[in-house]
Amino acid sequence: MNRIITVVYIFLIILVVSVLGFRGSKSRKEPLYLFPDMDRQARYEPQGENPFFEDKMDDRLPPQNTIARGNALDRAGVFSSGFDATELTDVAFNTGRDEAGEFLKELPIEVNHELMELGRERYDIFCAVCHDETGDGNGAVKNFAPPTLSSANLLTQLYIDQSEGEIYNTISYGKNTMMGYADKLSPKERWAVVLYVRALQRAANATADDIPEAKRGELGL
Repeated sequence: MNRIITVVYIFLIILVVSVLGFRGSKSRKEPLYLFPDMDRQARYEPQGENPFFEDKMDDRLPPQNTIARGNALDRAGVFSSGFDATELTDVAFNTGRDEAGEFLKELPIEVNHELMELGRERYDIFCAVCHDETGDGNGAVKNFAPPTLSSANLLTQLYIDQSEGEIYNTISYGKNTMMGYADKLSPKERWAVVLYVRALQRAANATADDIPEAKRGELGL
């Protein structure tokens, strides 16, 4: 009986070594993939041939007169003779931090109605699905996501106390389960969203004193 066990044991060792090979050893043979996952997927190789296209090339040029979505630069403007590169070299505008590396406590951009409307538009497109149109975190995603992935309530004191630069940083690079939007929103658009978030926070915590006196009568105050 012991002899049979020994033979089976030796056979298993030989089988394992034959299939998996010696760990750390080098070989020119193609490895055995037990779980190929996506390592073995069909794909086009860079600068490879493709019989589907007339020029037989895998690499395709972008369509004429188009700019990649999320590109923060207006290429036509960049290469024009009157292009002003101030925004491209403005560290505070692009990073949300001052020269000392601290988060800005105010917007480094002129606040006006146009910027507010831009912020509302971008917020409704990219943020409302999670944070809701009011900013209270009860967006459509809440109906499908587990409780551990609940969206932040931007109207709470925690986010009211955050500086403008910190909110800008979160929009740019994300936080926790939230992805960053630097590849989808230009610096100006991100600052516009910061402005609109501030407007939502003020609206949620407004009092009668915040209403212009001329308008209070219309509301019966």
